[in-house]
Amino acid sequence: MVKSLLIGGIIIKLVAIISVVLTYILIVFGGYVASSESGMGCGPEWPLCNGEVIPILENATLIEFAHRVIGLLLAILVVSLFVLIKRNKSNKMLQTSGNWLVGLLTLQILAGAVVVVLDLPTIVITVHLLVAMLFMLVLLWIYRTESHARIETKLSDNRKSKVVFQLNVLIILLLLTMGFGAFIKHEYFGLACGWLDCRETLLPVTTPEILQTGHRVLAVLTAAYTIFLMFKAYLNNWGPGLKRRLLLAAAVVVIQILSGILTIITNISIPWAVVHLAIGTALFMIIADTRLIMGLTITKINRNTWKVGKGQHINKL
Repeated sequence: MVKSLLIGGIIIKLVAIISVVLTYILIVFGGYVASSESGMGCGPEWPLCNGEVIPILENATLIEFAHRVIGLLLAILVVSLFVLIKRNKSNKMLQTSGNWLVGLLTLQILAGAVVVVLDLPTIVITVHLLVAMLFMLVLLWIYRTESHARIETKLSDNRKSKVVFQLNVLIILLLLTMGFGAFIKHEYFGLACGWLDCRETLLPVTTPEILQTGHRVLAVLTAAYTIFLMFKAYLNNWGPGLKRRLLLAAAVVVIQILSGILTIITNISIPWAVVHLAIGTALFMIIADTRLIMGLTITKINRNTWKVGKGQHINKL
């Protein structure tokens, strides 16, 4: 029984991390579909593509159909993961996460269908992206739960709760920033302002300019808060694991800001628009994974004694 659960856990972990990688690829490739204006490459039809199961693969049709194929592969993986989780009944939280996973997958499939049938409505596209981020979050949670990862921290339970809250705030800021970005992109407001000002005025005046500026304000707040947490981790010695992760997040957020500037300077060229989304998604993964793993920390009590979570003492080997 124990051996069966152990093998089941290893398989769940493997399928979960493959699903995370495939979700990342799907999100970034979805950005390419949007940037190349290939979203209607299969026409206003779903699940068929131009009236066929396998259409003539060329131009926009090839790009959109490839996106659908990646989505299908991910759906098969996730359904398999759900079955594996239900068979492994050792963890009630894992069972709940499996239910959330299938629920989000269903919502994502429906949103994708509506996007195509209704000819790319901006609000639905934005929801489609945000659901994908939450979907990735659940997959990361499943992976981390089954990998039994531990990072060293020197935080008390009370201070750890505060750090978790701050990471939650950062995740919300990231989701708002990415949601605003998706909305602006698909409303073609991306060039409403230059990279530094709003064309003829420093401050925004028109609705597109105000929305574009709102996205930038959220991006700056997210970057500043990330860098703030990084400095706080080093100044207060939160532990090597947290410090490394937040340093990585701070470096990525700076690169993300630079890629955003280059996206505007190049008039939203396809390569830079896709890179901007890829970096933003990677940043979300780093912050989300850091938040999730905070529930799997090891708190140092003395030289040889450590505490797992909120009470269990262990000896570090």
